[in-house]
Amino acid sequence: MERLWNRNYCKVMAANFSLFFAFYVLTPLLPLYLSEHFGATKDMIGLVLSGYTITALLFRPFSGYVVDSFPRKTVLMICFSAFAIFFAGYLAASTLLLFTIVRTLHGGPFGGLTVANSTAAIDVLPSSRRTEGIGYYGLSNNLAMAIAPTIGIWIYELTDSFDFLFWLALVVACAGWLTDAIVKFPEKEIVRNKSKLSLDRFFLVRGWLLGVNMIAFGFSFGVLSNYLAIYGKEEMGITGGTGTYFLLCSLGLMASRLQGSKALREGRVTFNAGSGMVISLIGYTIFIALPTLGSLSPLSTLHSPLTFIGYYGSALLIGLGNGHMWPAFQNMTINVAHNNQRGTANSTILISWDIGMGFGILLGGVIAEFLGYGAAFWTVVIINAAGVLTFFLATKAFFLSRNLNPTVR
Repeated sequence: MERLWNRNYCKVMAANFSLFFAFYVLTPLLPLYLSEHFGATKDMIGLVLSGYTITALLFRPFSGYVVDSFPRKTVLMICFSAFAIFFAGYLAASTLLLFTIVRTLHGGPFGGLTVANSTAAIDVLPSSRRTEGIGYYGLSNNLAMAIAPTIGIWIYELTDSFDFLFWLALVVACAGWLTDAIVKFPEKEIVRNKSKLSLDRFFLVRGWLLGVNMIAFGFSFGVLSNYLAIYGKEEMGITGGTGTYFLLCSLGLMASRLQGSKALREGRVTFNAGSGMVISLIGYTIFIALPTLGSLSPLSTLHSPLTFIGYYGSALLIGLGNGHMWPAFQNMTINVAHNNQRGTANSTILISWDIGMGFGILLGGVIAEFLGYGAAFWTVVIINAAGVLTFFLATKAFFLSRNLNPTVR
């Protein structure tokens, strides 16, 4: 059997860790930064933060086309350079308008970089271990998600300085650039597609229903990841639990990647996807339902046991579920694509996630402003449940009818 953990694959994973560490070290704290530093309202926070995701979304389709049409490493290094430089922009942004501009533009290189780096990982993997390798690749995201928010919150509580965090993100992103710079890519001839430009050059039309499903799951995580800190502080009275929440969520993610690796080796991607979605739905439901039930009890207190069980228990379940679901959907999308559409397949799954994240951040802020955070998180449960039903009623059969890899089912 060919070697999975080759040197270049490990370097690409390390660079991916740096990329997502720089991203997640700021994510849970930016709503607090906008609120405390600029006095932004809840709906304004949602508008500012959604700009990043919307710009990433706009860049994703072109990123897949560029990654498939030009030398991988050149595209990768340009995107990583731009991604790192924008962190310096946060330090220079002295007004809410300037911060909004920098944050919105930052989504562009992030969108291109995530497509380029994940495609690079596929390139340096042996073909016989690709399905399993894609699953393990996500561990670098998960580890960053486990460590970065906890470190970010700890540093902020220790220093009360957002500038320090912006500098940290900049340094870590530069370290990721240096790591990718020493990756050796296999020699591959770039085949120019001389056919007319069409939608399928930018978005994998063959996998459109898989993308619809990912929109629902991206929406759910968009609301959770961006409004967790404020919701915990203002509605649940949990002031120091955000870092612990992300740590538990990421432990669940990592455990599911290890647990689900056997199913991925055997090609049972639809099994991993289905079980992961159901587990995540249970997690999102108890996140909002148990604290709500606790508040209805005549003996309830702000810190009732149901509140803590729902809050921290959901983290493990959502992590477990997403850890099964994400690599399964990535594998399904790649396996309905032709070999010269790997970049497009990767960009498609990320485009769909970004659409969901963008809507989640934007609508979550609006709903929270007018109806409260409880209503925003109940909306998450409804959207997530719709995604689960869509998969079992239509998406699974859709994938199996278009699958180009007989070893995957």
